[in-house]
Amino acid sequence: MRICIVYDCLFPFTIGGAERWYRGLAEKLVAQGHQVTYLTLIQWEQANVPHIPGVTIIPVGPRMNLYHRGRRTLAPPLRFGLGVLWHLARHGKRYDVVHTASFPFFSVLAIGLTRPLGRFRVICDWHEVWSRGYWRQYLGRLGGEVGWLIQRLCAKVPQRAYAFSRLHAGRLGALGLRGQVGLLTGEYQGSLHAPEAVAPVDPPTVVYAGRMIPEKRIPLLIEALPIARRSIPQLQAVILGQGPESNLIRERIAALGLHAVVSLPGFVSSAAVNEAMARSLCVVQPSSREGYGMVVVEAAAAGAPAIVIAAEDNAAVELIESGQNGFIVQTPEPSALAAEIVRCWRAGETLRATTRAWYCRNAERLSIGHSLDEVTNAYDTRARSS
Repeated sequence: MRICIVYDCLFPFTIGGAERWYRGLAEKLVAQGHQVTYLTLIQWEQANVPHIPGVTIIPVGPRMNLYHRGRRTLAPPLRFGLGVLWHLARHGKRYDVVHTASFPFFSVLAIGLTRPLGRFRVICDWHEVWSRGYWRQYLGRLGGEVGWLIQRLCAKVPQRAYAFSRLHAGRLGALGLRGQVGLLTGEYQGSLHAPEAVAPVDPPTVVYAGRMIPEKRIPLLIEALPIARRSIPQLQAVILGQGPESNLIRERIAALGLHAVVSLPGFVSSAAVNEAMARSLCVVQPSSREGYGMVVVEAAAAGAPAIVIAAEDNAAVELIESGQNGFIVQTPEPSALAAEIVRCWRAGETLRATTRAWYCRNAERLSIGHSLDEVTNAYDTRARSS
């Protein structure tokens, strides 16, 4: 089959779960004998043109800054959408299938406009479906309404849709999606082997790993530490990552007198993140919004329990079996988070053992290979029925 993958980022020039997903998809489709084209924006220097064996990479827009203060800017998605529209209007008949991410939305609208001309089938991955309330929170009342409308328009494009959580699969149905929704359970690219039984570091240390943006609610973790230290006086924390809230977080640490308690190494290697998780008391992810919750899987793969907080937009709770691989905090309060940290500490090796067992039971379905198999098997089914 002739397949066109549409995403404005390309791994490893930008690094994220979606970038890895589409790179892996392209490579797997080539290995199965399909002809693959990848439409993207330029993210590389002229001397470092990307090469994926068997994949034709076509930039449909210039190099642009995708983020400002941790949030996507409007110009790159618009420019990418126009580039996709122009390419598919001229060459859409080359393709049997166009496979895209739902975001950035303008490329999905371009695909919808050109689909009748090219007569290709559309597959769309919905890594997240934002609620109307979150749109308003993100862009203000007027901007949020526009974003909500565009998201709904994208759902009206005839497509075979995939979601990576029950939360977002359900929201797709509520949007009036035109097409079927498949649920993919895996995005993890690490080892599927049983985690080693590693003793936590002394003093006990909680770990956060991720971007420093408002949705991650890192100050909530900082404020929970003095409360948890009433039961665990030696408790420490390591916060890995950087972002637009870095200064705010440093100020909160200083205000609470936690310089000797919290360390901020910034960005570190993947190996260092895995080591920190493996030796942690637990991994804490206080986020209000997660499309999947990869950190829960990464923690379990390292043998460490995870703590997440229930929220309307947080799909990470779907990956927690309370008391088996971590805990779910029901209210976004420092005292409630502190209580679950103490609960992890008291559970000790028993919780770490059940976390390792949980990972062994679930590793295969949580792997990116499992999801790629499901999607590419659907390609083969459509090819046989064509």
